[in-house]
Amino acid sequence: MNKLFFIPYKNIVKRPVRSGALILLAAVLSLTVFAGALIVKSLRSGFASLESRLGADIMVVPYEATTKQNLENIVLQGNTGYFYMKGEYLDKLSAIPGVGRISPQYYLASVKAGCCSIPVQIIGYDPKTDFSITPWIKRSNGGEVGYLDVVVGNDLNAFVGDTLSFFGVKVKVAGKLDKTGTSYDTEVFTTKETIRTLIDASLNKQLNAYSNINAGDVVSCILIDAADGYAVDDVVNDINIHNKKIRAIRTTNMISGIADSLSGISDVAGTLAVLVWLVAFGIMAVAFSMMTGERKKEFAVLRVLGASRKRLAVIVFTEGTLLALIGSILGVIIGTLVIIPFAGYIESRIALPFLLPDAWVVFLAGVGAIALSVLTGAITVFFSAHKISRLDTGTILRSGE
Repeated sequence: MNKLFFIPYKNIVKRPVRSGALILLAAVLSLTVFAGALIVKSLRSGFASLESRLGADIMVVPYEATTKQNLENIVLQGNTGYFYMKGEYLDKLSAIPGVGRISPQYYLASVKAGCCSIPVQIIGYDPKTDFSITPWIKRSNGGEVGYLDVVVGNDLNAFVGDTLSFFGVKVKVAGKLDKTGTSYDTEVFTTKETIRTLIDASLNKQLNAYSNINAGDVVSCILIDAADGYAVDDVVNDINIHNKKIRAIRTTNMISGIADSLSGISDVAGTLAVLVWLVAFGIMAVAFSMMTGERKKEFAVLRVLGASRKRLAVIVFTEGTLLALIGSILGVIIGTLVIIPFAGYIESRIALPFLLPDAWVVFLAGVGAIALSVLTGAITVFFSAHKISRLDTGTILRSGE
């Protein structure tokens, strides 16, 4: 073993309790920093994915959907639910000044009865006009979605080639979405022709709450992008003023609550990391100071044996840095084993979009946490090393300390 590390290594091994306590402290510090950074980054990635997933400036829904049902839970959280309005609104809204891209969506919730393979939210879209779902499907699937084909979310236990049954209609899984960290991960998507068939089937089996609708003449919501040169709020107000049975909602308003929650979690994580760092810094400083005080005679003997003051300082500094390095690596490993495998559970508990970043981002977060923890240990041990280098060997040996 390299002479630089031999004595520090032996000191660490011979004092397992003290070494273990310092390693644990460094591990807690790096774990807190790493886990906090990874969770906040995952929430930010999930929020960005949610913004992209909405894909429109305005969402128009039946007025009753904003009063009798929790619209945000259906649209943002993937809770099962459905509502309908007359399809004629699509043409009516298209004629309003300021309406740019416009596309309908159709909702249907499967049930737990024997008619359906899995209880999920089913969303239909128009491939000819859609600008919200199609980009995700093309990115993940790449192919066309035909009649009686479906694309399933990443978290669903269904795979390409599987056959599912909804209300007695058999459909084929034509694709599986990449992980999005949003409600897309637990939903099923299909074209408007297929979902109209499914709606008809639910009506025939009397498993649809809207028993008097015509599946070919209804939509659930209409997504709108404001045309260039028009303010989104002006378009929203125009729609709401002239149409009493429907409600236009600015999508950014729907996710404002999530943005506030994300900001609060970021603040808490940042405050916690700072508090842990301050506590760790103080404990490490006291621990290394006590350590050097207890080992005065040991260092004095080393001086008699020919070790220079600089050499003693290097021994103490190396020992402290090694302990911090071991602990910080351990903390990052624990954080990785806890957060990554249980990302889905974390998402379900916090009820917020949660999308783990790419592997290189996780790696950088781990390196940063290790660097901060080692730097903290190095700073605290520096003062102890400086103190050791100024010891008066003769006085210590004569006093018998």
